Amino acid sequence: MVYMVVDVVLSKPQYEFITTKAKFPAMVAGLGSGKTEAAVQRLLSKKLTSPKTNVAYYLPTYDLINTIAIPRIEKILGTFGIQSKLNKNEKFIEIKGYGRIYLRTVDRPERIVGYEVAHSIVDELDTLPTDKAVEVWRKILARNREKTQESNTIGVATTPEGFKFVYDRWHRRGNEQYKIIKASTHSNAHNLPYDYIDNLMQEYPENLLKAYINGDFVNLNFSTVYSEYDRHKHNTYLSIQPSDTLHIGMDFNVGKMAAVVAVIRDGIPHIVDQHTDIMDTPAMIQRLKNAYQGHPIAIYPDASGKNRKSQNASNTDIQLLRNAGFIVYVNSANPLVRERVLAVNVKLKKNELYVNVDKCPAVVEALEQHAYDKNGEPDKTSRHDHINDALGYFVAYKYPVYGGHVRRLKLKGT
Repeated sequence: MVYMVVDVVLSKPQYEFITTKAKFPAMVAGLGSGKTEAAVQRLLSKKLTSPKTNVAYYLPTYDLINTIAIPRIEKILGTFGIQSKLNKNEKFIEIKGYGRIYLRTVDRPERIVGYEVAHSIVDELDTLPTDKAVEVWRKILARNREKTQESNTIGVATTPEGFKFVYDRWHRRGNEQYKIIKASTHSNAHNLPYDYIDNLMQEYPENLLKAYINGDFVNLNFSTVYSEYDRHKHNTYLSIQPSDTLHIGMDFNVGKMAAVVAVIRDGIPHIVDQHTDIMDTPAMIQRLKNAYQGHPIAIYPDASGKNRKSQNASNTDIQLLRNAGFIVYVNSANPLVRERVLAVNVKLKKNELYVNVDKCPAVVEALEQHAYDKNGEPDKTSRHDHINDALGYFVAYKYPVYGGHVRRLKLKGT
């Protein structure tokens, strides 16, 4: 047996999460608390100490797997001098002499099939609706059946998202095997810019500070989604001028397409027009061309539009926008819903987002009335989600919100 020793700078919560003997530990953490780093370190600790078994890492989307999980895993393996090979098609990392790390998403629970592991890590489990989180948890439990010398484990690293699945399973119904390890943003301050926490405390809405900095469970149910909005404080009388470039956030929904139109003055966006209940993308394109002839137009759409097709099966909705001559700004995947909501609330709190009450009545009504449902998610049964989503895609793209002690880990390996 060969012992590999590496010095890793960890906070106390990170170290506890990595080394705990609990069967189902949950690191419930604020933003910037280092939970993903701890999750990857725990995953590799389990892998390297049990080389004859496989492990799995779960994230909300494959975009996050590609940009967060894979680079971190490969970097840490490199510090151990361990060779690995990524299978992009099958989504696993083959580690020479140590088996596989399976990489899966939780957005499609029905795809969590066809492999067995001894240990798993689930990152951002609480971003799922409660019923979907329950299904995902059961699917992952079913995969965790590879025999090992120690108990099979599933570790969860998540930001608290109200009284949802993690609160219910770990806090309300948990036992000694369901262990909560709280990690505030302050616990990882040595790895953050000196003013990171101060900036978050100045900018974040008060009702989310406890959750996203302290890692506390906060009741979001039935509260207003855009709690910082005030129709009087955030009103603008600006309108579109002939020389304006128009910045348009867009949400795709057949028969209910929505768009918000912004102009930017002194770096501050003003929402000055709206379009709701449009049939499809070609109809929206025609509406915009008729309304804003001569204006340069930049579109900030729902990223899922690259997979949707309107009319011609060879054209996606986003490609149709580009073919129409619009500039399109879109990432490979949408941000998490909470990131869109936070981006809008932060701009409202800083008085850096305004809405023309007279010209945008649907936007005003949606900002005032859109509430969280019983699962702590923005309610999708109301008529308010489409126009707010359109606003969120624009704001989150244009104005995104980004969010020790040396402890020695002795890892056994062959």
